[in-house]
Amino acid sequence: MSIADIKKTAESKMDMSIASFSNNLTKIRTGRASPALLDNVQVDYYGAMVPLSQVANVSLLDARTVSVQPWEKSMAAKIEKAIRDSDLGLNPSSMGELIRVPMPPMSEERRKELTKVVRTEGENAKIAVRNLRRDANEAVKKLVKEKLASEDDQKRAEADIQKVTDKHIADIDKVVASKEQEIMAV
Repeated sequence: MSIADIKKTAESKMDMSIASFSNNLTKIRTGRASPALLDNVQVDYYGAMVPLSQVANVSLLDARTVSVQPWEKSMAAKIEKAIRDSDLGLNPSSMGELIRVPMPPMSEERRKELTKVVRTEGENAKIAVRNLRRDANEAVKKLVKEKLASEDDQKRAEADIQKVTDKHIADIDKVVASKEQEIMAV
C-alpha cells in the first residue's frame, strides 16, 4: 500500500464517518416532521418484528405532520400502537386507512437537552475522524519502518492527513451548528 492509497482510504473513511453522523442526526427530533423519525419503529407483522417502512408508506403531510399509509388495512391498529409505544413521545391518530402523526411542540428545556445530544454526537464523530487520522499516520510510519518510504515522505503525508482531518472536523462543526439552529428555532 502506498502513501497515496493510505491518504485516499483515510479520507473516504472520514467521509463515511460524517455521513453516518449526519444520518444519526436525522433521528433527533426537531420541531419539524421528518419521515426518518419513524425509521427505528418496529411493528409486529404476523409474529415478526419488522421496520415500519416495510409495512407502510411513510411521508409528510405538512411541516408538522407525518402520514403513515399501511399497505394492509389490518395493520393500521398495530402500526398505531407501535408508534405510540416507541420512545419518541408521539401520539398518532387514525383517519380511516391513514394514520396521522402530529409533531408536538417542544419546550425550551427539551430543546436545550437535544442540543447537548447533538454536541455529544458531534464529539463522537470527531473522535472517529481523529482515530482514522491516527490509523493513517501509523500506516505511513509502518511504510517508513519497512523502508518503502522516506522520512520526508512521512512528514508530508502526516501534514496532508492533518489537513484532511481538520477539514472533516470543520465539516462536523458546521453540521452541529446547523442542527442546533434547527432545534432552537421555534
